[in-house]
Amino acid sequence: MIVELYTDRLHLRKMKVSDSSSLFSIWSDPDVTKFMNVTSFTDEDQAKDMIKLLDELSQNNKAIRFSIIEMESNEIIGSCGFNYLDFEHAKAEIGYDIAKAYWGKGYASEAVRSLLDYGFSDLQLNRIEAKVELDNVSSIKLLQKLNFTFEGTLRQYERVNGRFNDLHMYSKLISD
Repeated sequence: MIVELYTDRLHLRKMKVSDSSSLFSIWSDPDVTKFMNVTSFTDEDQAKDMIKLLDELSQNNKAIRFSIIEMESNEIIGSCGFNYLDFEHAKAEIGYDIAKAYWGKGYASEAVRSLLDYGFSDLQLNRIEAKVELDNVSSIKLLQKLNFTFEGTLRQYERVNGRFNDLHMYSKLISD
C-alpha cells in the first residue's frame, strides 16, 4: 500500500512512532478531540500506542493513517486517512484532524481531496464515507464543499463518555 501523497502544500505519509510527540500535542488538545471518538490524550505513550495500533491495522489492510506535514515548515499539523477499509465491498471510512493553529486555512480539505483521489484511483474504492457528530459544523461544511452526499442520521450510533451519540452519514461515490 502506498505510504506517501503530495498536494500543493502538504505531504501525507504513513504515520511513524517518531511522530508521537507532534501528534500528542494535537491529540491532547480538547478542541481538536472534541468530535473524535477518543478522549484527549494526557501522555505521549497514548499517541505511540495509537500509532502502533493504526500500523497493525494498516499491515492487515484494514486501515491506513497518514501524518499531515505542512511542507513549508516541515511540521506535522494533523492526521488523516481511512479508519476502516473494506476491499470486499470497495468502500472506506475517512477521518481527519488538524492542529488548532492551522484551522480555517484549507488544509483539511486539501488533505481529504488527496485521500479521495487516492481512494478512488489507487485503491479502486467505489464509496468513501464519513460519520460526523451533528454539532461538528466545520467538518460538515468541509464534506459539503467536497460534494459528499448527506445520507441520514445514524441514531445513537456510538457511545462516547457513557453517552450515546447520533452521527450524520455522508458519502461520496466514484461516480459522483
